[in-house]
Amino acid sequence: MDIRDAVPTDWPSIYPIFAAVVATGQSYAYPPGLSSDAARLLWLGQERTVVAEIDGSIVGTAIMGPNRPGRGSHIATASFMVAPDAQGQGVGRALGIHMVDWAMTRGYRGIQFNAVVETNEPAVRLWRSLGFDVIGTVPGAFEHPEQGFVGLHIMFRSLTDGEPAVPDGVSAELQ
Repeated sequence: MDIRDAVPTDWPSIYPIFAAVVATGQSYAYPPGLSSDAARLLWLGQERTVVAEIDGSIVGTAIMGPNRPGRGSHIATASFMVAPDAQGQGVGRALGIHMVDWAMTRGYRGIQFNAVVETNEPAVRLWRSLGFDVIGTVPGAFEHPEQGFVGLHIMFRSLTDGEPAVPDGVSAELQ
């Protein structure tokens, strides 16, 4: 698997992933049915967008940058999407490890995920395995299509506590 910076010509491969993930209604609060142009502004308009490729095919993407401007810009944030047919193959883990390494090398003091849907158990498990903790949950902040109103976790990982980018026992082979 290769992870590289996205270029504008990647959008036709990124958008089907974006549209499929958003359409499930299970992990992102983006409105369903966003046009390609509207989605591109949301996804490619961040500080950094990367793609994960296997054999030349884009199977995942992530956006990353500061969580807040100005006095909050020392804390990073990110969002991740994996193609439905590539889920469970380590793409999200590889993108997560890549993002933690990126944030560390840029001198961020921590990483905060603002809205991890509490019922998205694979994501919560992944982020916990990479050293993130749930530091709070906003009750009923996400309208899940099957489970109704569920909480959004705020997850955080310090980058100043001397922990390695990849905690002991976590495989970085897919990086």
